[in-house]
Parts: sequence; structure tokens; C-alpha cells
Amino acid sequence: MTAVTLQALLSHWWRNPLQLFTLLAGLALATALWSGVQAVNAEARASYDAAAATLGEGQYDRLVRRDGQPMAQDTYIALRRAGWLVSPVVQGRLDGVRIIGIEPLTAPGGIAPVAPQEGTDITAFLTGAGQLFANAETAAELTGLNVIIAPDAAPNTAITDIGVAQRLLGKADEIDSLIVLRGQPVGHATLEVIAPDLTLQPAQGGSDIARLTDSFHLNLTAFGLLSFAVGIFIVNGAIGLAFEQRRPVVRTLRALGLPLRRLILLLGAELMLFALIAGVIGVALGYVIAALLLPDVAATLRGLYGADVSGTLQLRPSWWLSGMAIALGGTAIAAGGALYQMAQMPLLAAAQLRALAMAAGRRAVLQGIAAAVLLGFSAIMVVTASGLIGGFLLLGALLIGAALALPIILDHLLAMASQMARSVTAQWFWADTRQQLPGLSLALMALLLAMAANVGVSTMVSSFRLTFTDFLDQRLASELYVRTQSDAQTAALVAFAAPRTEIILPIQSVDTEVAGQPTEVYGARDHTTYRDNWVFLQQTNDPWESTFDGQTTVINEQLSRRAGLMVGDEIVLQGTPFVIAGVYGDYGNPIGQAVIAEQVFGTLYPGITPQNFGLRMDPETVPDFVEALEAETDIPATQTVNQAGIKAISLAIFERTFTVTTALNVLTLAVAGFAILMSLLTLASMRVPQLAPAWAMGMTRLQLGRLELLRAVMLALLTAVVALPLGLALAWALLAVVNVAAFGWKLPIYLFPLDYARMGGFALLAAALAALWPARRLARTPPAELLKVFSNER
Repeated sequence: MTAVTLQALLSHWWRNPLQLFTLLAGLALATALWSGVQAVNAEARASYDAAAATLGEGQYDRLVRRDGQPMAQDTYIALRRAGWLVSPVVQGRLDGVRIIGIEPLTAPGGIAPVAPQEGTDITAFLTGAGQLFANAETAAELTGLNVIIAPDAAPNTAITDIGVAQRLLGKADEIDSLIVLRGQPVGHATLEVIAPDLTLQPAQGGSDIARLTDSFHLNLTAFGLLSFAVGIFIVNGAIGLAFEQRRPVVRTLRALGLPLRRLILLLGAELMLFALIAGVIGVALGYVIAALLLPDVAATLRGLYGADVSGTLQLRPSWWLSGMAIALGGTAIAAGGALYQMAQMPLLAAAQLRALAMAAGRRAVLQGIAAAVLLGFSAIMVVTASGLIGGFLLLGALLIGAALALPIILDHLLAMASQMARSVTAQWFWADTRQQLPGLSLALMALLLAMAANVGVSTMVSSFRLTFTDFLDQRLASELYVRTQSDAQTAALVAFAAPRTEIILPIQSVDTEVAGQPTEVYGARDHTTYRDNWVFLQQTNDPWESTFDGQTTVINEQLSRRAGLMVGDEIVLQGTPFVIAGVYGDYGNPIGQAVIAEQVFGTLYPGITPQNFGLRMDPETVPDFVEALEAETDIPATQTVNQAGIKAISLAIFERTFTVTTALNVLTLAVAGFAILMSLLTLASMRVPQLAPAWAMGMTRLQLGRLELLRAVMLALLTAVVALPLGLALAWALLAVVNVAAFGWKLPIYLFPLDYARMGGFALLAAALAALWPARRLARTPPAELLKVFSNER
């Protein structure tokens, strides 16, 4: 009997291929968006892990200078002679490629290709000829060098002997860090005795870059979940309508003696089979989506965080298995309610084709209670939410609560419209629309979420764009920026530029740690450039005056928020306390900053020589200045960038940063439009009993088709009206809660009415296009089909 029952259940799909396509396509699209995002995240994290493994990050402690600068090679020799088991590392960038130099005879095994392998010439590796190890993509960038292909090497990274690295990077007799091996001898001399300027950095259990970019990947994951939720609405609607249509079959099977348990198991097995098929299709589509998005993600991570991510995609089990798992889990969630209703249905329940609409009133009460609870919870979270988890709980409660409340809101609006209607046709239209609302509610919820996400994310991005552009105008005040590559170039630049410019502003910094947070400390020269252009979020009466006097410091918003520092608090730099005189906005920077006076910086960090300079001059003289600089010194024009060039580079990085979210916005809205199309097509065959009486009373089929099209557009318009405040609330949560937790800065919110009108127009267009086909089918329904409605009592 099991085989016969399964055949009877599957026969529904053979007779309704469009519903089968809806189910498979909805689930495949939902899985594709989720697995595509996870594929991007997995590739990025694999790149972080490969980079971390190269230097043993997370495995070995390291010794570095307290001021973040390279140490002398003699320090390494002194530590080895004192019994310390350490291995030197040199790193830097050559033509954009990260070069890492190791000492293979002392380096711990497993952190780099230090052991001889196929293609390795250990003599060449250790001698001046030099060999470098890199993957094929990186090797193509290192022309003219002896590069051995190592497929497992970190992206954009080449590994070589420390002597070769020192020569390539111009770091003669310098070492960046020392790897501390396990099992140090007992009783060796302490650092305070041998190298008091060094500090021990414990193994972190993961790479710094991976922790720094966690917020970026968490945001992508949240967007993937939202896209998946929109797709699951399609699946839920398709399953619910299919179960409603199969009530007569279920009644007959139960009457013939089929046990309820076996029926439920067979229905579940049927859906899991479809979920497997759709999951495989979705994972394949996700691979395509990820391959298209990965280059922009890699550029974003490199531009914002300095993280090197592979530009090619691999089929990693971590993401395609998660795609299959979420396809199966999403189907189980979507089918759970329908299976429960089936289990509770009386044995000989009447096969009512519109039982879904008849039960809507009972479910509306529970749905309204759930919506009220979630919206109330989100209201509480507005006041109490802090951190990424709290921010996403706020977003989840707000979106789901609003989605659940949408059918109730629309029902009340339609009831009000029905009461105001005067003509018979208008009253029938509004009443019929209310009857169709349960069948369309899931698709409209999907549209609501998609539109709210579009409004929220576009508001966030546009607000960021305005703020970031103003920020660049304020901070990039110098007319020309010059980078030198040696002390000789620096001296030549100062001698040439001093009489030709208003002032030379050195840009010098060290990487250190302040209040437990990674921080860049800058030394600034006293000039009105800073007083006139930097905007403070908090400040004393004259923060720059006291800072240039060497008494105070100013810090950025990121350091203030993450370390809980306010104006009047103290920070310690190289053992010297500084009172915070101001907190400034620093948009686009992932880590903390502190600015002190140039003379104080030189005292605390005497080994730092500035190699970047901002020159204040008449903007019209910049081209002639650059030409003369190249002619009279050995500083080429390629080492100079004018103010407009810096802004263009920064804005280009900004635009690529949000390419992924823009693409996901478009995909989510497309999925919502598809949900409306599939719902209308599925309901079209069930609409004949409602349309036949209207046709019999004198309405033409063309009029009925036009009313169907008008109904879809009108419902989309009402949904857009509800989506606008929801999207603005979403934007506020992103800017005031999630953005602060993820990146450390809070942005002002700006409104963009024209953008919202354009998005509303796109939503109406999507709804109209989705309704066009079903309306055309209804308008062309043969009169014989309409007459059949009256042939039997229904």
C-alpha cells in the first residue's frame, strides 16, 4: 500500500507541474543565496587561516618591539646566545605581494615550506640566488624571480629565506618579529635584561585579520539568512497550497485505511526528496553567485582591512554541506505547519478548496499575538541592544514581527476600503481581494522583507556615502601627497618643497596597543590644517592647542567606543600618560587611532622616520610642482598623488565595499517578485469558482483580467507603504546599533525620498509583471470552464 500511496501523492505534482516548479525554484533560489554568501565567507576564512598558518599565528608566541618597528638583527643574535629558542621573521610588500622571510633551520615545522619538497633546491633557498614559494596566481605577479609553485600557499603571499627577503624589501640587518618556539630552556635570561624594548605577544588562537573582519562576514551571513527567509516564504506558500488542494486525496486515503503516521512519513519523504533536488541546484547556483561576487569581496577586504583573499573559488565541504543542510531544514520548517494541520484534520473532513482562506481568521489571532510580542521585544531591544548579537536580535524581531503583522494590517485596510465602496463592482472587488489575501500573504510578506531590506540598506549606504564624502573633504586637506622610499629622498623632498609650499606635514605613525585595542599612534605637526578641518564628536575647549603643547591627545571614535574612553580619561603611550582632549570621527577605519604632537612622537618613538608627507600649496601650482620635483630630484611622479586622486581611490574602495549588498538587494527583490508570480499562478486555477458568478452577471473576461492585475498592483502598493517605515527603522538599527558594534562608528541617518519612490516603482513594476501572466490566463479562460462551475453544487 505504501507504493500505491506514494504514487497517488506524487500524481498531484504530475498534474500541477507549475506548483512543482514553484516549490523547487523557490527552495533552489533560497539555498543559492545562502550558499553563495557562505562560499564567499568560507573562501575568505580559508585565506585568513592560510596566512595565519604561514607565521604560526594562533600556535606560537611572538616577540615584537613595543613601538611596532623592526628590531636590529643583533637583538636576535643576543637572544639566541642567551638560550632563547626563537626564529626570525621579516615581512613586507613587493609590488603589492606580501613577502615573508623565514630562517628555515630554526623555524618550527609546519608554518611554511621549510622542508625540502619536489622542486625545492635547498641551496638556492638559503643562498643569495633565492627561491620563493607562492601559489600560481601570486607567482604570475613576481616576474623576474625564481618562484616555486606551492598550491597551499596563502593568497598574495610569497615565502623565502630571510636573507633574500631582507634584500628584496630593503631591510638589511632588520627583523620584524621573532617566533618563540615551545619548550624554552629553564633559567634563560629575561627579556628585561637582554632586550627591554621587546614585548611578548601570546598566541591568539586565530589570526588578527580573521577577528577584525568577523563583523563584515557576520553582516554577509545576516543578509544571506534574510534572502533565505524570503525564499522560504515561497516554499511555505507552495507547500501550503498543495496540501490544501490534496485534501480530497488525503481524505480518500485515510478512508481506505491508510494509517496517519504512514501518511505523514510519506508526505515528509516526498518533500525531503524535493529538498535534496532543489538543494543540489541551489548549491550549484550559489557557486555561480559566489564566483561573481568574490572579486569585489576580495577587493573590499584588501582595501578596508589589508586582508589578502584568494580571487578564485574552491568547492569546500563547509559551505556546500551547509547549503544542503539549510535546504532540508528550511523545507522541514516550511512544511511543519501544513503537516501538523494534516495530522489534526478529522478522518472524513470535507475537501474544501479554500480551506486556507476559511482558517485564516482563526490563525490571524495567533499571528497577531506573535507579531505583537515580536514588535514589543524589538521596542525593548531599541533601548537595551548592544553588540552584534543584540543588534541582529533587534533586526530579526523587527522584520519577522512586521512580516507577521502585514496580513492583519492589509485586511483592516481592505475592510475600510470595502466600507467606503459605493458600487456593487467595487464592493465585490474589495471583498474578493480580502478572500484572496491569505493565499497571497506569504508572497506579500516576502515583498515586504525585500523592500524593507532595500530601503534600509540603501539608506545606510547613501548615508555612509554622504558622511564619508564630507569626511574626505575635511581630512584630505593637503593639496599634494608624496611618498618617499629612502632617507635621501626624504631629505631631497624637504629641501625642494620647503621654499615652494606653505608647510610640509609629515604623516608618521606606529602600530601599538592602547587599552587592549590595536591602535595607530600618529605624530602631527602644529598647523591650522588640523584646527580648521578636523571635526570632533566630543572635545574640550581647545583640543589641538593642548595636544600640540604635548599635554594631551585626541583619539578616534573607534578607540573611544571599544575601550570605553571619553574626554578627560587617560591613555598611556610608552609609559607616558596623556589626557584625552577630543574624540573625532574616523569613518572607514577598522582600528583605533591616537594623535599626539610631532615633538612628543619623536621622543617616544625615536626610530620612526616619516616617509609620507602632505604638502599645503596653491592647488593651481600642483602640476608644475610635480614636474619640477621629478626633474630636480629622483622622486618620480608615480610617488605623488594629488588630493583628487586620493579621494577617487577612497571612493572607489567604498563603492566596491557595498557591491555585494547591492547585488543581494537586487536578488532578494527579484525573489520576492517571483514569489508573487508563483502565488498568483497557483491561485489562478482556484479562482474560477469566484470569478464565474461575476462573469455570469455581466462582467467580461477582459474586465476580470484587468481587475486581477489591479489587485496585485494595489496590494504591492499597500505593502510598499508599510515597507517604508519598516525600512527606515531597519536603517536606524543598522547605523546606530549594528554599525557601532561591527565597525566602531555611528553614522547620522539621511533620508532619500527620490530613492524610495524609485524603489517603490520597481516593486510595483515587479508586481505588475508578476500579475500580467496570471491575469492574461484568467482573461482567456474558456467560457466552458466558467460554465462548469454551475454544473455541480460546490
